[in-house]
Amino acid sequence: MYKVVTEFLNRFFKPSTIYKYGFNWSPMYRRTTARLIEVSEDLHKVVITMKPNWKNRNFVGSIFGGSMLSATDPIYMIQLMQILGKDYVVWDKSVEAYYKKPAKSKIYGEFVFSAEEIATIKQNIIDKKEIDIIKTMQLVDEKQNIIAIFKKTLYIADKRFYKEKLKQRQANK
Repeated sequence: MYKVVTEFLNRFFKPSTIYKYGFNWSPMYRRTTARLIEVSEDLHKVVITMKPNWKNRNFVGSIFGGSMLSATDPIYMIQLMQILGKDYVVWDKSVEAYYKKPAKSKIYGEFVFSAEEIATIKQNIIDKKEIDIIKTMQLVDEKQNIIAIFKKTLYIADKRFYKEKLKQRQANK
């Protein structure tokens, strides 16, 4: 459903606008209690914020770690899908979460891909057809204290290669 809506909205709005408001209006993302507050025109930078409220506070009054994880979980994958386009497959593979201190105030997170990273990914896909990359991001408070660190492993493949790989798996069953 999201893909169809995005393709329709691309006729009228910039991808960065669709990305920002699509996330913020999506029931799936709204439940995290986080909000996207900045999306660059080229989608290479996304900034989120989350503040403590009754929906995300844990037993001791700080933001629940699961809420922080769910707020960060879909960003890199969908960001990279939008940057790379339809000729690539992108999947989340894993995440490592490191909680450094309780989040008792508003927190922020940045998700950044440099132009060089994107060029390297594309070249690696040409050479290897599929790769894993690890992206690390931090959630920080207003004083830039690190609250949590997430290391996300993403799988990226050439779409034709990926479809052929799935066909071979099915044939071998």
